[in-house]
Amino acid sequence: MSIWDSLSFNNRFCSLPAAFYSKVNPAPLSSVHWLNWNSPLASELGFPENPELYPELLNGLSGTQVPDKFEPIAMKYAGHQFGAYNPDLGDGRGLLLAQIETTPGATVDLHLKGAGKTPYSRMGDGRAVLRSTIREYLCSEAMAGLNIPTTRALAMMGSDTPVFRETQETGALLLRVTESHIRFGHFEHFYYTNQLAEQKLLADKVIEWHFPECKESDNPYACMFNTIVDKTAEMIALWQAYGFAHGVMNTDNMSILGQTFDYGPFAFLDDYNTQLICNHSDYQGRYAFNQQPRIGLWNLSALAHSLSTLIDKDDLEAALQQYEPQMNGYFSQLMRSKLGLNRKVTGDGKLFDSMFELMSQSRVDYTRFFRALSNLDTQDKQSVVDLFLDRPAAAMWLEQYLIRCEQEDTTAEQRCAAMRKVNPKYILRNYLAQNAIEKAQDGDFSEIDILMKLLSAPFDEHPKFESYANLPPEWGKEMEISCSS
Repeated sequence: MSIWDSLSFNNRFCSLPAAFYSKVNPAPLSSVHWLNWNSPLASELGFPENPELYPELLNGLSGTQVPDKFEPIAMKYAGHQFGAYNPDLGDGRGLLLAQIETTPGATVDLHLKGAGKTPYSRMGDGRAVLRSTIREYLCSEAMAGLNIPTTRALAMMGSDTPVFRETQETGALLLRVTESHIRFGHFEHFYYTNQLAEQKLLADKVIEWHFPECKESDNPYACMFNTIVDKTAEMIALWQAYGFAHGVMNTDNMSILGQTFDYGPFAFLDDYNTQLICNHSDYQGRYAFNQQPRIGLWNLSALAHSLSTLIDKDDLEAALQQYEPQMNGYFSQLMRSKLGLNRKVTGDGKLFDSMFELMSQSRVDYTRFFRALSNLDTQDKQSVVDLFLDRPAAAMWLEQYLIRCEQEDTTAEQRCAAMRKVNPKYILRNYLAQNAIEKAQDGDFSEIDILMKLLSAPFDEHPKFESYANLPPEWGKEMEISCSS
C-alpha cells in the first residue's frame, strides 16, 4: 500500500472557482534529499516518523513526482506592501500541494515553498535558497515551542540546483503546514478587482471551514471579522511579550487565523531595543518592533475596507475599536504571567513601566532578564541586578517587585516554577541561526538538530547545551536580515 493511501485527502480549496488559483505542477530540483524531518509533527499529522522508509514520500513532497491525490495550485491574492497596494501578488514560489484531513473536521494544508515559477512569480525564479529555508524551518518550530500561533514546518529538503541571489546558492524546499493559507490579501484581491461574488464565496468558506460558530450569529460576516481582529490582537500581544519582530508585516503576510506567517527577516530581541528594525529593506522603520501593534491595526483596517461590501461600516469600526483594548488586555495578562503576578493590584502599571524603562536604558537582554527573575528561588538577587548598567536603580526596582510579589498567594518557589514555564531559556537568536546556516552550507546539519531540540522545549534547562542560552557576541546583535530568498 502506498503511503498516500493511508492519508485522507479533501483538497477543498480546489473546489473553489478558477479565480482563486492557478493549477501549477512543481518544477523538480536536482538530487533532492532530506535535510530535516519534523518527526513529532509528522506523527501528529499521520505521517511516518522515519521518512527514509518511504521513498515515495520524498518524491511526492518534493514535487519530483506528483501523487494522484495531490492537486497542486498557486493561490492568487494581493496585498499592501510597506503601505502601498500591489495587485500582482500570489504564490510566487510556493504551491498548495494538497489538503489532508488529520482528524474528522480538521484539515491541514501541505504547502511546498521553493517549488518553481508560477503565474505570480513576477520577475522571480520561484526558488528558495538553503539559507532562508533553514531560518523559516527553525523559527516556525521556535514559535510553536513558545506557544505562539504559527504555521509549522514538517520537512526541509536540499538539492544540487544552483540558485542565484547576491551570490550563487543552492535551492532548497520547505514543507509548511497549517490549517489555512488564506491571507488578508485574498479578500483585498477580490475587492479591488470587483469580484464581489467570489469575495462573498470566500467569506462563506472561511466561516464554514474556520469559524463555524459564526454561522449562528445574527451577522456571520461581522462575527468573522470580529474573530479575525481578536486573533490578530492576541498574536501581536504574544510577539511583543516574547520580543519577536516579524520584519515584513505586509497584508499578504497576515493570516486570517492570527498565525505567524511567512518568516523572512525576523528577529528575537537581544538587547531590549524597542526600535529594533530587523529588515534591511525597511528604510523608514515601518515594521520596527515597537510599531507592530500599530501596524496590526493598520492591516486590519485594510482588511475592513475590503470587507465593506459585506459588513456595515458601523460594525467594522466597532470591531476595529476593540483591537487596542483586546491587544493590551492580552499583553497585560502575558506580562503578569512572565512576572509571576496573578492578581491585579493598583500600581502594577507603574511597576511595569519602570521595568521597561530600566531595561531600555541599560539595553538589558530581554530573554535573559525574565529568565533570571524566574530563578530567584535558587539564585541570588544580584544575578538580576548585574544585568543592568544602573545597578542601584535596578536593585531598587527589584525590591519593589519582590514586595509586590508578597501580595500574591504563592510562595517564591511556586511563583518561580510557574514563571519558568512561560519565560524561555532558549530562543532562536539570529546568530544561532546564522551559525546553523554556515555549517549547513558546508554540509554539517548538526546545529539544526540541536536547535530543533532546544527550541521545541525552550523552557527546559538542557544542561548539555547551556552555551546556547549565552548572550550573543557583538557581531550577532541586531542583525539586519535580507528579504531575498
